[in-house]
Amino acid sequence: MSLAKSVVTGTVYRAPEKRFTQNNIAVSSFVLNIGERDEILIRIISKRQALDEIIDNIDKGERVLVEGRLQTATVKMDDGSEKRIYEIDANTIEKLGEGAMVPESSKFGTEEIVKFESDDLSNELIGEDEIPF
Repeated sequence: MSLAKSVVTGTVYRAPEKRFTQNNIAVSSFVLNIGERDEILIRIISKRQALDEIIDNIDKGERVLVEGRLQTATVKMDDGSEKRIYEIDANTIEKLGEGAMVPESSKFGTEEIVKFESDDLSNELIGEDEIPF
């Protein structure tokens, strides 16, 4: 069942593999970890030949951006129980290179963050009655 359009970034958790359907249609898939602290795994699938080149060049541990349709699927486990999994039918996949990632050394330290104090005008910028929710 297709849910909605989604755009996610994450780290490739399981390297891509290509399989073929009974009708000889190539289906590439890999698993993406979209969590930062916890593992949040989502399967990425593609039946598009246009994405074959990029998928062939993706390795485990690389950062990628994926845009496509979020879907749910039910998988039967070995013990007979059913498990719901989430997957994205990819329209586009982009590798996030070294230049797109922020190195640890250039992240903001606490001394670089501007803090608003109570004597600022920040409380007067938007009044309570102006907030739409």
